[in-house]
Amino acid sequence: MAGGVRRKSPGSPSPLWGKLHTLWQDKHLVLFKTEYTLLVVSVLWFLEIGINVWVIQKVAYTEIDWKAYMDEVEGVINGTYDYTQLKGDTGPLVYPAGFVYIFTALYYITSHGVNIRLGQYIFAVFYLITLLLVFRIYYRTKKVPPYVFFFVCCASYRIHSIFVLRLFNDPVAMMLLFAAVNLFMDGYWTLGCGLYSLAVSVKMNVLLFAPGLLFLLLSEFGLIRTIPKLSLCASIQLLLGLPFLLDNPIGYVSRAFDLGRQFMFKWTVNWRFLPEWLFLNRYFHLVLLAAHLLTLLLFAFRRWKRPGESIFELLKEPAKRKIPPQKNTVDQIVLILFTSNFIGMCFSRSLHYQFYVWYFHTLPYLLWSGGVKKLAHLLRVLILGLIELSWNTYPSTNSSSTALHVCHLIILLCLWLAPPLPSAPAETQQHTPVKDKRQ
Repeated sequence: MAGGVRRKSPGSPSPLWGKLHTLWQDKHLVLFKTEYTLLVVSVLWFLEIGINVWVIQKVAYTEIDWKAYMDEVEGVINGTYDYTQLKGDTGPLVYPAGFVYIFTALYYITSHGVNIRLGQYIFAVFYLITLLLVFRIYYRTKKVPPYVFFFVCCASYRIHSIFVLRLFNDPVAMMLLFAAVNLFMDGYWTLGCGLYSLAVSVKMNVLLFAPGLLFLLLSEFGLIRTIPKLSLCASIQLLLGLPFLLDNPIGYVSRAFDLGRQFMFKWTVNWRFLPEWLFLNRYFHLVLLAAHLLTLLLFAFRRWKRPGESIFELLKEPAKRKIPPQKNTVDQIVLILFTSNFIGMCFSRSLHYQFYVWYFHTLPYLLWSGGVKKLAHLLRVLILGLIELSWNTYPSTNSSSTALHVCHLIILLCLWLAPPLPSAPAETQQHTPVKDKRQ
C-alpha cells in the first residue's frame, strides 16, 4: 500500500542470523580463515585474563631484578641524579631515564616496591594491553591463520613468566613499541615517533627497530621532512634525561646507552656452543656488528625498496622522485619494522631469557611472510615450537643454542626469498602519500 509501512518479509533472515549461519557452516575453518581473526583473538584475550590470574595466584614469584629496580629508583627519589652512583643488588643502573620515571611510579603504587602481588597484577594489565596491540596488528594484516594465535599467547610459559613472575622492564618497552607500530599503521607518524622514543627511554633494545623506521620515514617523507621527526625523538630523550644530564652528562650517556656493555656467558641463550673466551672477544663482537649492518643494507637495497627505484631516491621529497611515490601498505610497514628488529636479534652479542619478549610476538608474522611456499603450516608451527623450547631450556645447552640459530636462519632466508609486497591500490595514491595525520 502506497505510503504505508513496508513490512519485513517473514521469510528473510536477520543479518545477525546470517552471520551465525555462515559461522556454523564454516566452523571447521574458523581456526584457518583469516576473516575469523577478530573472533578467535577476542576469545583468547578473555581466556588470558583467567590464565594470568591463575599464574599469579598459583605459580611462585621469582625475584630477579625487581628489588634492584626499586633500589635504583629509590636512589633518584633520595636526590641522587648522578647515574654512576645509582645501583641495585644486580649492578648499576643501565637503563635510560624513561625507565626511572615509570618504575618510580610503580615504586609508589606498590608501597615502595614491597607489594609485589599488586605489581604482578599491574604487569598482567601490561600483558593484556600488549596482546590487544599485537592482535590489532594481526587483525589489520590478516596474514596469519587464527589458530596460530594460541601460540602467541596461551602456550608460552616464558612470556607469562617475563611479564607477571619476573616483572622485567622489557615488557614495558615492548608495550610502548607496539603502541607506536599501531600509530604508524594508522598514519600518525609524528605521534608514533614520540611514542617510539618513549619506548627507547625504557630500554634501548627498541633501537633494533630504528633502521626499519628510518627507511619508512624516508620512504614516506624524504630526508627534509624526516628530520623534524628524528628531532622529536631526540628531544624526548633530552627532556627525559635532563635532570641526569645536568648532573653528570657523560655518566648518564655512558650508562643509559652503553652499546659496549659486556654480557655474562652463563646467561647467554644463543651462544652457549661457543667457548667463553670467544664469546667475550671484542673482535667477535665486531664481526657480529658488521654482519648485522651488512644484512640490514642488503634488505634495504634488495627487499624493502621498490624494484627499479634507487635507494637514494628516498632522500628526495616524494613529489620530486622519478618514480611516482606509492603509499606504504600496513603489511609493508609491519614487515619492515619486524624484519629490522629480527635481524638485530639474529646477530645479537648475547640474548638473555627476558629478551625473548623483544621478538616473540613478531615471529608468527615473520614466518607467514616468508616466500618459500613449501614451508607448510606444520613446519612453521614446528619452528615456533623449537624457538619456544630453546628459550625455555635453562641453563641453555649447545643443542638449544644451535637450534635457535637454525630457526633464525630459516626465517631470515624465507624473508629474503619472499616476493615484494604490493603497494597501495592506485585509488589510494591520489591522497598525498607523505601526509602525516598528526603533522
